[in-house]
Amino acid sequence: MSVFVRWVYLAALIVWVGEVVFFSFVVAPAIFRTFPPPAVEAGRVIGEIFPTYYKIGYGCGAVLLITTLVLLATAETRMWLGMGTLLVAGMLAATVYAGGIILPRATELRPQIHDPAAPAAAKDEFDRLHRRAVTLNGAVLVGGVMLTVITASRLKF
Repeated sequence: MSVFVRWVYLAALIVWVGEVVFFSFVVAPAIFRTFPPPAVEAGRVIGEIFPTYYKIGYGCGAVLLITTLVLLATAETRMWLGMGTLLVAGMLAATVYAGGIILPRATELRPQIHDPAAPAAAKDEFDRLHRRAVTLNGAVLVGGVMLTVITASRLKF
């Protein structure tokens, strides 16, 4: 069972970090380069991707948290896995907040940000939510990289 749990742990970590890297550095920039300003169409495409993006993050985060807890209960490197467990919990909390709180509100505001008749407060709120989501996404990426370092340095595979 230990080999299987380790494999599932690694698969979830790889998929989650890979998803964040691929979306952040390949998909989103390509979409915004493809559509001319203002970024109405690019925003629509990104808006269609986000629900799936966050569902993958939720799934990987949950699997990673469960497998980390299982490994924590059975491994010799408890201190490192304990730190990893806290890191995963933080990453998952950031993803759930971004996908469950920020995304719905940003989706609601998106049609207004290019409407000249919309109040300036709508664009300001959207920009603030976008910055917060980008920050959280960056935190998940940094956490994932840190977790890969912990994994590579401490777990015996």
